[in-house]
Amino acid sequence: MVQAARPISPLATALTCRCPQCGRGKLFINLLNLRDRCDGCGLDYKFIDTGDGPAVFAIFILGFLCVGGALVAEFKFGVPWWMHVLLWGILTPLIAVFLLRFLKAGLIALQFKNKAEEGRLAKE
Repeated sequence: MVQAARPISPLATALTCRCPQCGRGKLFINLLNLRDRCDGCGLDYKFIDTGDGPAVFAIFILGFLCVGGALVAEFKFGVPWWMHVLLWGILTPLIAVFLLRFLKAGLIALQFKNKAEEGRLAKE
């Protein structure tokens, strides 16, 4: 396996959705499906387990953005109800997918950097 000359920032990994070890290989196959291994350095992605973490963070962030945006749109601009449906019905899923992608890549990078793994009572 090829090690990077210097450690790659978790933020850079999250923004580019690249391998946390080499920074070249892509993390995802499609929008949110994780690859089996890195194309650049061969790092096996089986150690990755983000669980529900990205979804929880995305729900809180998205809720704040969408509810805040809806309140501003309603009370500052007075948009009609059908405009809320149209605006938030399109924006919410789009923001959610890209936010989930960024958060998932970020948690993968942090898991790699901190060598986080499942807890065990004894080393195998």
